[in-house]
Amino acid sequence: MQAEYRARVSMKNPVHFLALGFGSGLIPVMPGTFGSLAAIPLLLACMYVSSVSFIALTLIFSVIGIYLCGKTADDMQVHDHGSIVWDEIAGMFVTFLFVPLSASTLLIGFLLFRAFDILKPWPIGVIDKRLHGGTGIMLDDILAGAMACGCLHLLMVLWPSSLSFL
Repeated sequence: MQAEYRARVSMKNPVHFLALGFGSGLIPVMPGTFGSLAAIPLLLACMYVSSVSFIALTLIFSVIGIYLCGKTADDMQVHDHGSIVWDEIAGMFVTFLFVPLSASTLLIGFLLFRAFDILKPWPIGVIDKRLHGGTGIMLDDILAGAMACGCLHLLMVLWPSSLSFL
């Protein structure tokens, strides 16, 4: 992260701390990937909660992410700076809606989410370019998570053995 932008955020500020993925977004290479990895301990902590609770947490993470990411982007004076990774955390939660967590599903879901987030197929790329503010920062990753989730569910139905290799 460039020093001028880093000076505008503080890890002591709870909004910045969360938006920067507990500090994972400050890693200078592949911050989005490290932000996505930061979601894994949270996902594992939710492994035994009910589906309703997991949906509620996913919605809460997504809605508060609009504020967290928007406020941090405003404070940094940069739209969707790479170090803002709460959107990746929320996107990972969307990826695993109704997916039983295992080493295999976590790995495949992570790879699918990162692929959709990086490649930004339609409509993700359009939203990423046209929608600004906290909503724009969050929505492209929510859609990437939804696409990854759909692919995981297809694998579970069409090729379940692909999810039990680990």
